[in-house]
Amino acid sequence: MIKIGVDPVIFSIGPFHPGWYGLAVSLGIMFVVFWAAYEIKKGARISYDNLLMAAIVGIPTGIVFARLVHVIDQWEYYSRNLGSIIGGEGLSIYGGVLGALLGIWIYSRYSKFNFGHLLDIVAPGIAMGQAIGRVGCTLNGCCYGDNTTVPWGIEYTNPNSYGYGAGVVHPTQVYEVIFMVILFGILYKLRGRLKPDGSLAMVYFAGYAVWRFFVDFIREGTPFLFGLHQAQVIAIVILIVIIALAIKNKVGFVKKTDMVEKEEEEVGDGKQ
Repeated sequence: MIKIGVDPVIFSIGPFHPGWYGLAVSLGIMFVVFWAAYEIKKGARISYDNLLMAAIVGIPTGIVFARLVHVIDQWEYYSRNLGSIIGGEGLSIYGGVLGALLGIWIYSRYSKFNFGHLLDIVAPGIAMGQAIGRVGCTLNGCCYGDNTTVPWGIEYTNPNSYGYGAGVVHPTQVYEVIFMVILFGILYKLRGRLKPDGSLAMVYFAGYAVWRFFVDFIREGTPFLFGLHQAQVIAIVILIVIIALAIKNKVGFVKKTDMVEKEEEEVGDGKQ
């Protein structure tokens, strides 16, 4: 058993109480943006201006949807505490990612850049960003698993921790950190090897959906539909959509000759 006695609040100055969760989420978002900028520097077909505007649009819409999905999931509580609806104490990863993508997709309709290509650029970054965010969950004491007797089970001993009093539980946050790092590695290796644009992002969405569906069976949560958690229901819907899109778009590997021609084209265009 591993005991975690970390206070979720890093320090307090008057009304200012920064927490590990907020810090980790912020670092995760920053990683996604910097990763995309790195990919543009390496030759991705998206301008820095488009990336900046996508971040300006996607970050707030992601935060709003992350909160909205969380509130819906915990409506039994929030229906009795309406004043607590607006806040940042509870955020849904699925809501954050899907909300950000919705905002960026709407922006792409006006700016006319390749939305699928941008998704492929940020997909590895999102995976690693989630891993960073889950470190915050681990220190915050939220999103833990069911009670367990495994040797690596964790117990939160700080009275301010969200997991205080839960007993020895599965460290599902740590499980997800490990999985997302592995998924990042897979996505990194597959960069530029799939077609058409948006295919790499499909791998990310499918991979995380499968993971989230199964890990939630040992994670604390509220039954949402048919005894499943909200995240599991969303995962099923995403998998159905991804499979349909993969068949429709004929997702496949890029031939080596096509990759060479693409590289020559990018060099000829000055990697604009």
